[in-house]
Amino acid sequence: MQKLQTEQQFRDLAGKQQLTIAVFKTTWCPDCHFIDPFMPAVEEHFKGQVTFVEIDRDDMPELCSELNILGIPSFIAFYEGKELVRFVNKLRKSREEIEQFVDRAIQVQGALAGN
Repeated sequence: MQKLQTEQQFRDLAGKQQLTIAVFKTTWCPDCHFIDPFMPAVEEHFKGQVTFVEIDRDDMPELCSELNILGIPSFIAFYEGKELVRFVNKLRKSREEIEQFVDRAIQVQGALAGN
């Protein structure tokens, strides 16, 4: 998963005509580290359908404030610069819950694109 360093990188990727899921984390969050072992498999499962990017909430506080990121890890799906769906709460997230969220994001993006 590509870790973004600037808000411009985020805006460029989120604005593309492709489904991009931003994963908001921090280095000090135990629930963020809980997802680390299985996220590569999730990315591989959705390869070619979704681009995953990581954003450290502490590195981009203005963007996270703009997007109202409170609980972490948080997942937000973007397509053509628009937020489609989000999976945001302060609870630990399982692989199954993340995959269900990604499936839902793909369905929403498909409906918008007329697929």
